[in-house]
Amino acid sequence: MNFSMLVIKTKNELLGELKKIDGTLDLGLVPTMGALHEGHKSLIKKAISENKKVVVSIFVNPTQFNNQEDLAKYPKTIDSDIHLISSISEDIIIFAPTVSEIYPEKVTPKIYDFSGLDKVMEGEFRDDHFNGVGTIVEELFKVIKPKRAYFGEKDFQQLRIIQKLTEIQKLPVEIVGCEIVREKNGLAMSSRNERLSDKVRLKAAFIIETLKTAKDKFGMENALCIKNWVKYKFENSEEFQLEYFEIADIETLTPIKSKNNNVKYRAFIAVYAEGVRLIDNIALN
Repeated sequence: MNFSMLVIKTKNELLGELKKIDGTLDLGLVPTMGALHEGHKSLIKKAISENKKVVVSIFVNPTQFNNQEDLAKYPKTIDSDIHLISSISEDIIIFAPTVSEIYPEKVTPKIYDFSGLDKVMEGEFRDDHFNGVGTIVEELFKVIKPKRAYFGEKDFQQLRIIQKLTEIQKLPVEIVGCEIVREKNGLAMSSRNERLSDKVRLKAAFIIETLKTAKDKFGMENALCIKNWVKYKFENSEEFQLEYFEIADIETLTPIKSKNNNVKYRAFIAVYAEGVRLIDNIALN
């Protein structure tokens, strides 16, 4: 473990450290739940390139887990996370609070009106998930006051929710979406990938290959035909179980009914493999 990195556990200590920074300097924030990988590394590097100072938060947020077993299994790798961050730069502030520091009274999320962005896809299968995400992100934004915050497009629905959060709560933060970083076989980088066996992790290229074929079909077939084709592909797969596949408007996240040439769409997917839930998406046009 690299002990020269500044690792802060409390909001008061963090505020004290931030006061030392020239207020005119651009401050970037990369919120994470730890178990950092190459995808997080790319977010941190982008933040460094666009800001004078960067804060990386590491906090496994209990209010965004609707499945307590999933929360219990979520990897906590603080030492290796600090090592990864220090390999990029030792001039980064790491904020790694405890649950009681963020939720001093009751571990419960705030309730937001995200104008329906939270009711489809992930929201349909994960009750209150996005209220939990909104709660922790709003808290980080209010304490740290970054100029920019960086989020990966793998969680594209989350990215849209956070953009909406800044709008409804009037938070002056620029939300920067960053491209999905993938493993060699095309599997979207995720902390959850570590829970897959080597064999299934390799075979999980099936997910992005399905999305790419759906993209090819999007120019020629209607959305219902594509959805039925994806469903058929997964029904014939031994390793992967489909939770949902959806084609949606990237602005409203409304599932497609009939294609509009003036609208940009993405295909979204959630899959189970060996009990591990994996998500991915791809731009269609």
